Amino acid sequence: MAAIRVGHATSRWAHVRSAYRERVAAQGREPAFLVTLAFLVTFAVVRLITHGLKDGWLPFLHNVSAGGLHIHHMVPGMLLALLAGYLSIVLGTHAPTRLLAVLFGLGTALVLDEFALWLRLADVYWEPQGRESIDAVIIAGAIGILFLLGTNFWPHVGQSLRHRTEP
Repeated sequence: MAAIRVGHATSRWAHVRSAYRERVAAQGREPAFLVTLAFLVTFAVVRLITHGLKDGWLPFLHNVSAGGLHIHHMVPGMLLALLAGYLSIVLGTHAPTRLLAVLFGLGTALVLDEFALWLRLADVYWEPQGRESIDAVIIAGAIGILFLLGTNFWPHVGQSLRHRTEP
């Protein structure tokens, strides 16, 4: 990577853009990076909002209801994840990969944040069992991060497992 003076804000952003192009986009990691980033940021924002709603320090936001039915945020999450998956399949090489990666990451964060609800079929978000949602997000986030960090490593592990060598 070319040396860029990082004393000026413009130079810092140029350095970040250059690193992104060389270490993420050029190595084919951009979709995985965008999915993981959207997933982690969305989860953090959703947890912040839900705590704000519960504790009353976000009085301008409210739960979403339709006809007296509480709409959990996993519902739009499922719709986003399904839409992103469907469009990536039907559009093939013409799919807007960056956009679909972000939509998928956003949708999966909304769904997994309520993992305990759909696992138990009960609204346990604020109960001790709600911790299962946090665990699911930690596991999914860790898998995304491990994939990004070990893109060159994991295919070798898979190959070794498929082609067992004799001791």
